Amino acid sequence: MAKRKKIKIKYKNFIPIILIIVVIIMLTKGNNQKEEPIINFQKDYVGKEIKELKKLDGYQIIEEREFSDIYDKDVIISIKENNKEIKAIVSNGKINDDLYREKNVNELGNVPIMMYHGIIDTDENKYTGGNVDKNGYNRTSNAFREDLEFYYNNGYRMIRLNDYVDGIIDVELGYSPIILTFDDGNQNNFNVLGRNSDGTLQIDPNSAVGILEEFKKKHPDMHVTATFFLMDNLFNQKEYNEDILKFLIDNGYDIGNHTTIHADFTKISTAKTQEVVGKMHQKLEGLLGDKYTKILALPFGSPYKKTHENYPYILKGNYNGFEYVTKAALRVGWEPEVSPFNKNFDKDFLKRCRAYDNNGKEFDIEMVFKNLEKKRYVSDGNKDLIVIKSSDKSKLNEIYENVHMYEEVK
Repeated sequence: MAKRKKIKIKYKNFIPIILIIVVIIMLTKGNNQKEEPIINFQKDYVGKEIKELKKLDGYQIIEEREFSDIYDKDVIISIKENNKEIKAIVSNGKINDDLYREKNVNELGNVPIMMYHGIIDTDENKYTGGNVDKNGYNRTSNAFREDLEFYYNNGYRMIRLNDYVDGIIDVELGYSPIILTFDDGNQNNFNVLGRNSDGTLQIDPNSAVGILEEFKKKHPDMHVTATFFLMDNLFNQKEYNEDILKFLIDNGYDIGNHTTIHADFTKISTAKTQEVVGKMHQKLEGLLGDKYTKILALPFGSPYKKTHENYPYILKGNYNGFEYVTKAALRVGWEPEVSPFNKNFDKDFLKRCRAYDNNGKEFDIEMVFKNLEKKRYVSDGNKDLIVIKSSDKSKLNEIYENVHMYEEVK
């Protein structure tokens, strides 16, 4: 009987075949899976109603509303997508005259520029309300907190002084602009307690900026800002001064000129005027470049009249070869200023309101805002359009062309 010959199988010869089979199986499996469609949210949903976007599963929809002259109500204006989170700006519809009447929109109304000096952390004062001194130039920390809440609760929203001068009023529909200023660069405006472990400034929570930063977190829609008018010593904290300036600029505040020595322009020469104004402009430009605002707050409010011989040199001059131009000047006033769109608007001689208490008399906070009730600036919510009442047409500066007028109901 013949023996069977043994056949040796070389398994390595089958490896390529096995790999091919595996690849075929994987490709077949992949073809059977349903691929998730790629969505271009901006392209696919802008211009459609928000209800269409809400049909999508697995996404968190964050909806924000604003009025639009282009899109109808409930239509998506724009979209931003971050992983599974979608932020959609949705139209509230077109604004019409009925809405302007309802909100009493008046962009020729008056704007309060509030003047503060010191913010002092004390509750022990013998003067009226939150005043720390007889004339009310200094406020207690708690009084300043109450001032901010008062402005907010009465429908005021902060804007930059620089924007006001430029005619940029970016405030939500139905709300009114307010401007905060601080003179003198008192240490209690921005008191530094030291540095945190990461090197950042530790701000006194009862100083002006400490309170403003606290308020910013509580009311982000207030758009917290202020302009600080400084002298040669800045905030009187040599070790921290430059870091203070950087913090303020980086966090939405502005720095302006208050002259190097708090000069009384009625008592100095034209040459000295150019020195105290120009030298301070030069110093701030050296520290901040074009990031400081070239607005000057007149110390003591002097010289009280634009006809004074020194006034031209407050606005423009030359100090040791340094040419300077002052963009606007603020007085120590008493009442709100007119709208920047008013034909009587004069950026070179702007009035301010002293932020103090006096039992509703002599233009204290109570009196100022009571007087403003019927003639305050009320925004249309569109910084590129000026909306006024037809009865105020004669007050409008004719250089402005993008204007809408509406009739009041009588």
